[in-house]
Amino acid sequence: MSATRLLVLGVVRMYGKAHGYQVRRELLSWAADKWGNVQPGSIYHALKKMTADGLLEQVEEAEAGSGPDRVAYRLTEDGETEFIVQLGRALSSDDATGYSLSAAITFMPTLPRPQVLALLKQQLANMEAHAQSTHYAREHAVDLGKPPHVSELYRLWSAHAEANVSWMRDLIGRLEAGEYVMAGEGDTEAVFGAPPE
Repeated sequence: MSATRLLVLGVVRMYGKAHGYQVRRELLSWAADKWGNVQPGSIYHALKKMTADGLLEQVEEAEAGSGPDRVAYRLTEDGETEFIVQLGRALSSDDATGYSLSAAITFMPTLPRPQVLALLKQQLANMEAHAQSTHYAREHAVDLGKPPHVSELYRLWSAHAEANVSWMRDLIGRLEAGEYVMAGEGDTEAVFGAPPE
């Protein structure tokens, strides 16, 4: 699943029902176009595609003559299931771009703390393996037949990989210490919406 689809589902869920413009405005206010590669046109495409796939349903249309036609959307039961499943995958799976993990972090409080911690520990294992492989490539670039200056690229990748591991360990530690209100612990619905009834 793309970061855009996860973010669109999450924002519609957060609002309960939302027009495409609301979803776009919310995501752009989070700068998701920069860290999630979310383009404004892809938001509208995702809304239409997920409606066709039965993940969203149209719930109202503005009357003709009262301004631009705007359709509001809300998650279906299948959309809620898809959101939860894809959120879990994005929190735990290897993501070369980082877009899906970034999208998932924005909605992690919608899941229970133990589940998030288990998923993030899997992500940490992926990050640690990636850091080890980039460290090896950095140390052996010339041995692998690469020009000497190419080792700088591996040094950059290695620095990023090590920073990701450090950040993830810190996040896991803070979650284990009780930081943030997670699903089942308080009023997360005020921020992230309730599942559809």
